[in-house]
Amino acid sequence: MTVDQAASDRVLTVPNALSFLRLLGVPLFLWLALGPKADGWAIVVLGISSFTDWLDGKLARLLHQTSRLGQLLDPAADRLYIFATVLALSLRHIMPWWLAAVLIARDIVLAGFLPVLKRHGYGPLPVHYLGKAATFNLLYALPLLLLGDGHETVNHVARIIGWAFAIWGTALYWWAGGLYALQVRQLVRAERFGVPPSVPGGLDHVEGAAV
Repeated sequence: MTVDQAASDRVLTVPNALSFLRLLGVPLFLWLALGPKADGWAIVVLGISSFTDWLDGKLARLLHQTSRLGQLLDPAADRLYIFATVLALSLRHIMPWWLAAVLIARDIVLAGFLPVLKRHGYGPLPVHYLGKAATFNLLYALPLLLLGDGHETVNHVARIIGWAFAIWGTALYWWAGGLYALQVRQLVRAERFGVPPSVPGGLDHVEGAAV
């Protein structure tokens, strides 16, 4: 890894600014979805969030502005958008509460590993490809389910496609969580027995969040 590729301690970067803007969109989305129920505008907010999620990673690599703060902000923004959308869909009875619980429970379980990592001198683990795939599936699924709240043909089509993404996304979300748990176990065992840690699940390297 070169110096340009390594994560820096910089805060004021273009990718980080985009991540902060994404975070500001979370309460705006909730207000649009639950207040006036302006679903069109709520979906626009989600679309802009997905675009800036891709853009900040692209710019981080292009401008050599990968930062440790960005590696935390990017997955945090993803989690908040998923939580906010799941909450809105559940409150509007578009998504069953049991599915919301399944998705939220995964993040609660993984949050329980953070004290273990901290105790052994590690920060949050980088996001790997499977985790990104799960997140992308869910970020496609949730706006489609919101668009599916209606009785027109477009609503029915959106609902079917949205549920397909939701099922795959939920399965991948928990699979990625299982790999995360195995990584934590590998790191703890490696430190205990003094052997180099390996990434389980056949993933030879882990990828930092897009910024």
